Amino acid sequence: MRVVFMGTPEFSVPVLQALQDAGHEIAAVYCQPPRPAGRGKKLRPSPVQARAEELGLLVRHPESLKTPEAQEEFAALGADVAVVVAYGLLLPRAILDAPAKGCLNIHASLLPRWRGAAPIHRAIMAGDAETGICIMQMEEGLDTGPVLLRRATPIGPRETTGQLHDRLSVMGAELIIEALGQLDQLTPEPQPEAGVTYAAKIDKAEARIDWGWRAAEVDRTIRGLSPFPGAWIEVAGERIKLLASEQAEGCGAPGEVLDDGLRVACGQGAVRLLRLQRAGRGAQDAPEFLRGLTLPRGSRLG
Repeated sequence: MRVVFMGTPEFSVPVLQALQDAGHEIAAVYCQPPRPAGRGKKLRPSPVQARAEELGLLVRHPESLKTPEAQEEFAALGADVAVVVAYGLLLPRAILDAPAKGCLNIHASLLPRWRGAAPIHRAIMAGDAETGICIMQMEEGLDTGPVLLRRATPIGPRETTGQLHDRLSVMGAELIIEALGQLDQLTPEPQPEAGVTYAAKIDKAEARIDWGWRAAEVDRTIRGLSPFPGAWIEVAGERIKLLASEQAEGCGAPGEVLDDGLRVACGQGAVRLLRLQRAGRGAQDAPEFLRGLTLPRGSRLG
């Protein structure tokens, strides 16, 4: 099948590779333009652009798809279908209508739950028991199109957004190959109106931990924001990122360290901190972290 691929971040790379490995003809790869990165602020290509160039594929990164020129270039590719995953630009009607079989989106939730920008973060932060991948026929609305295929997966009790991200990326690659292989036989199922939720972008203000929260909420916030942007606390004026945790038994004043293994009291219950990161340093498991910063029993975390 002649495919236009549209994606930008690391999450999209396994999908591009799967399309290539499955023998589909990739007419072009669309991604976001290179952005300044690093200390020198040099332009750095996105993960998708880097992989596409390694594969010798045509890469385009227009700032917008709303111009007549961009739309004509897209239509001239003569694609059977466009596969879209975490691309980063809205697709106007002219783009949606150009491929013979339309545009398919790989979305990392069980629609209609968690439409929008941050479905993986939000699923963990909300305490969802499961999530999954949907292959959706795209419309102009935000993740409103009918679903062609879906696959669910449980969310582990210690799973972080980073870990779930990697699993769902692979699932999405597998499911889009399955969908393309039987595209003419699939029946689009309209999304129900009941159960719609929106996964808003993560606000930096959400990342600071309040030890007055219940332990379940603290734990979900830590795991849901790991590794990016990273939940954080302050200890003696130093910002510490919290990257992994689990719920634990215990009680005390909110923020009180209850033992020598970083079990910390919350408003209700406690959490054990498993992985942390000091400013300007690498992430460390709790025992290693405690060798560099002593937090004895009875101390208080801000």
